[in-house]
Amino acid sequence: MPLTLTAPRPRLRVPTAPPAKRVVDLAGAVLLLAVAAVPLALAAALLYVTQGGRVLVREPAAGLAGRPFLVRRLRTDGAGGAGEAVERCALDALPQLINVLRGEMSLVGPRPEPRTDRPERLLVRPGMTGLWQVSARSDLPWEEMPLLDLHYVENHWLGMDLAILAQTPRAAYRHRQP
Repeated sequence: MPLTLTAPRPRLRVPTAPPAKRVVDLAGAVLLLAVAAVPLALAAALLYVTQGGRVLVREPAAGLAGRPFLVRRLRTDGAGGAGEAVERCALDALPQLINVLRGEMSLVGPRPEPRTDRPERLLVRPGMTGLWQVSARSDLPWEEMPLLDLHYVENHWLGMDLAILAQTPRAAYRHRQP
């Protein structure tokens, strides 16, 4: 019987699906950008008229595994009442959706900080909203905020993220009330 040689078959690499959290981040960021595009453009125009110059600022932050990135937000300082109105409506943070699309941030996670003395925060992507933002916000003592961040890092799962996202509009509305 003759011996035939065959070349080894190349291994096909089956693409893996992105984690559910990333899918929620991408879908949520696209949806929110679509819904908020007009209010965001109006806020940027208002800030440009009242303060002139650049309306988008980028601030350094430490991301997942300590990777540095620039957090985007609308520049509201020096805009007087217009800046306060934009902050009150929570429009100043909406440019962070670009950070979410780029994979630098998540919709839910600890708030981004320029640097941190708490390395456990670097185990997850920073988020636009988080556990402490929906937990009584300004009523919470500063000492308890890191504990809530740590609780999130140690216990987060998609269900917790969805619950935090569902509570965020109510918490933001409560924050806007005088």
